[in-house]
Amino acid sequence: MSFSGEVKKELCRQAGGARHCQIAELAAILTLCGSVHISVRDEYSIRMETENVWVAEKYSLLLNRAFKIRPEVAVRRHSGGRRAVSYHLYVADSADARRVLQAVKLITPRGTLAEELPLTHSVLLQKSCCRRAFIRGAFLAAGSVSDPNRSYHFEIVCEGEYQAEQLKELVRSLDIDAKTVRRKKYFVVYVKEGAQIADLLAMMDARVALLELENIRILKEMRGSVNRKVNCETANINKTVNAAVKQIEDIRYIRDTAGFSSLSNGLDEIARLRLQYPEATLKELGMLLQPAVGKSGVNHRLRKLSSIADKLRESKEENYYDQKTDNDSDF
Repeated sequence: MSFSGEVKKELCRQAGGARHCQIAELAAILTLCGSVHISVRDEYSIRMETENVWVAEKYSLLLNRAFKIRPEVAVRRHSGGRRAVSYHLYVADSADARRVLQAVKLITPRGTLAEELPLTHSVLLQKSCCRRAFIRGAFLAAGSVSDPNRSYHFEIVCEGEYQAEQLKELVRSLDIDAKTVRRKKYFVVYVKEGAQIADLLAMMDARVALLELENIRILKEMRGSVNRKVNCETANINKTVNAAVKQIEDIRYIRDTAGFSSLSNGLDEIARLRLQYPEATLKELGMLLQPAVGKSGVNHRLRKLSSIADKLRESKEENYYDQKTDNDSDF
């Protein structure tokens, strides 16, 4: 089962909470994956469809706990496409349907369908626990969360832009920086920051999933920290090795052209030590000198040797071009 499926399974096992929270959760489920039908005789019925058996059971349990209603259930199997099974739950009795719809604010007291979302009604979501329950129901109905081992992404799919904007503002009222984006004909409310997804799981009471996410986040942060340190150490080692190689090349060039006898005692000593100990650090080279010299002193001497080598190379090039000019003038 996917991480998203595990989260929904965990949330669907919870049926506690006060009746007002149960109604708020029902309101979200009905808003995002339910439909209201009115017959020619002005009789109401409610239909809810889902592919998740846990969500179907949770919806049925909420109806029973909050309204003492047991919906009719039909299971449909599909021969092709992605959906193998879908669950259809019906509240066919008009009086029962009216009770539910009025409680979740999908119809007005006069019996007409509401034009706005239930979340716009402060009476329904005036408490923070009800707002959390509504978001939990919205996630169960049309949400998903990616495997945190791969990426951080939480989303709830809405059919309309107005619905998505209202849901986004509801999530933001709980200090979660939700955003919206259009995806084909749908509008998606999403959160992509790991810490805020953890806050959402905690807010929805998905405690087991929260612990798993936090463990993965800690491991990722540790790996990232180790990788940064390793990269930094590798860069420093490469820099030290490249500098040592350049120093040895310069010293050998001085030895093979002018000879060490052309150097002062201090430069001669450090040149010979560098050739003898090519992998030694500046500090280690300094400790081998008599008397010992600090890192800055060793670095100064090595830079001086590099300067001498550069001047010898320039002098050789000038002599080469002077000789070539003289040879050319003989013709």
